[in-house]
Order: sequence, then structure tokens, then C-alpha cells
Amino acid sequence: MAQEFTINSSQIETKINQLLPSQGGFGAGVDFSASTMVIPIVDLTETAEGSGLRQDLQSSLSFSSQTAFNVNNATSTIINTTGYFRIFGTANFKSRSASSDSIDFIINDGTTDKSINNMFIASGQDNNYLLNNFDFIILLQAGHSFKITASFNGSVFGSTRQLADLQGNLTAP
Repeated sequence: MAQEFTINSSQIETKINQLLPSQGGFGAGVDFSASTMVIPIVDLTETAEGSGLRQDLQSSLSFSSQTAFNVNNATSTIINTTGYFRIFGTANFKSRSASSDSIDFIINDGTTDKSINNMFIASGQDNNYLLNNFDFIILLQAGHSFKITASFNGSVFGSTRQLADLQGNLTAP
């Protein structure tokens, strides 16, 4: 059988008013009470649901969750939607003696390109090969896009996968 207790404490009343201002102090002459009865509270909101997947499994690839790309001797827009994205793959090219070659990874804000990573081979180094793996995560805000530029002998092969939306809500694989 539950027991009821009346609590007369100005310290507790002050603390509750600070933590719960919407309660407005309950008005004059109202006391707080406590009970020995345990009342379970079950949160049925999506926030309480959480995910049963381990963090590493949350970022896994699946047939529908990843988008492959190939950029060769061109500039290509790879992503133009908002959110957090993992970008990974291999960049390779062969140098020529006549000119230098490069590969640029670019975030564009709608007017200006900003290189976030670059690979480069100087001219005069005929038949040198460069092969680099890359794997990074970017955030694209509204109006931003992710582009890759590969020069004449450059090729970039890779994949993208959205990890979360702009608010940080994880995207299921």
C-alpha cells in the first residue's frame, strides 16, 4: 500500500520553479507531496526508440544506400543535396612530360569553389603514376555541392553514401 507525504521545503519549491518554470509555483498555499508508490514512465516517442545497429554497421554500404561515380578528364558534380556524406575511392593518373596533372575535390557554395583536397603531379615527370585512396566525410549546407575535377590523365573512381541529414538524423543503410 502506498504512503503519501506532504513536503514543506522552500528549497525544493525554489528548485522546481527553476527547473519547471511552466508550473508557476503552483500558487500560494499549495504543498508538494510524495508517494512511496512506483509509477513507471514509458517514453513512446521516436527519440526514445534509438537504433539497434552498432555505429560501424550504421555506416555500412548497401545496394540502395551508395552511389558510385567515375570522373575522367572532366569536372563532375557528385552531390548536390544537403547532409553529411562519406566519400571514398581511388584517384589515379599518369604524369606527362609536357604538363602537370591534378585532381581536385571541391565544395561549392553556389558561387565559389573551395578545394578541400588535391592531388598533383608536376610536369617533366613522364610516366610517373600516382594512385591514392581517399575516404572523408563532408557536410553540405543548402545551396552547396560537391564536385571533383580530374585533369587530362586523371581518373577518380569512388562512391558516396549519405550518413545523416542536415539535422544529424542518421540515414539507415
